[in-house]
Amino acid sequence: MFPDLIDPRYLRGTIDDLIEQFVIHWATFLEESFYPILKALNFFESLLINCPWWLIIGLVAAAAYASSRKISLTIGLTVAMLGIGLLGLWEEGIRTLALMLVCTFVAIIIGIPMGILMSWSDRFRAIMLPILDIMQTMPSFVYLIPAIMLFGPGKIPAVLATVVYAVPPLIRLTDLGIRQVDKEIVEAVQSFGANRMQKLFWVQAPLALPNIMAGINQATMMALSMVVIASMIGAQGLGFQVLQGITRLEVGRGLMAGLAIVLLAMVFDRITQASGKRAQAHLHTNS
Repeated sequence: MFPDLIDPRYLRGTIDDLIEQFVIHWATFLEESFYPILKALNFFESLLINCPWWLIIGLVAAAAYASSRKISLTIGLTVAMLGIGLLGLWEEGIRTLALMLVCTFVAIIIGIPMGILMSWSDRFRAIMLPILDIMQTMPSFVYLIPAIMLFGPGKIPAVLATVVYAVPPLIRLTDLGIRQVDKEIVEAVQSFGANRMQKLFWVQAPLALPNIMAGINQATMMALSMVVIASMIGAQGLGFQVLQGITRLEVGRGLMAGLAIVLLAMVFDRITQASGKRAQAHLHTNS
């Protein structure tokens, strides 16, 4: 038996006390800070649910064609969206879509600037890499506990957990993309007197766009993979249908909801991948 060098009960109690004090002093402030995100999510969800189904499918088809310029892919993704409706899960799919898009948008707002800062500073990068490793490897249920303590069951902890899970690959790939920009090109721009922001927006960001798009693709897929866990803390949608299938032992309900999640993932994976490929092809054409 391993010797008891540290009393785990004391360590657990210390962590619990710290979290409890944090909740007492900061819960109200954090809840008010996240309220605009909750309001935006509810508005966006209501807007999508009240939109005609054919309009949403038309927008998805337009996005598929604009990103790929392929009729076959556009038709395939249109059929996938129709499949969600034919399974009788259109409203649940739209709720999941709204949660995924809002979480991806928040991840983009956080992830791209963080990736840029990491590419600028080796010291900041050395600090962030272990944090990103922890965020990606820590089981989701662990950081759901303080989120639920702060906000209670509902959509805010679901958004928080999803963003924490989805943002690391976007940060990493943004940092990687900017660091991989040819140094000779950067030096040439500097020789013309460009400052750091001009260098970023004129050269580094356009050349790193394929990597950034790959990061957005990964963030989108990881946000969608969290829908079942998010349903356990109050988020509605396809994940809640899967959860009901598990708790009620209804295989058909869980299978159909799982299939709808796969169709939704396929749609946005193909759109974001096609956007990344077009950005890369455009980059090679210009070079």
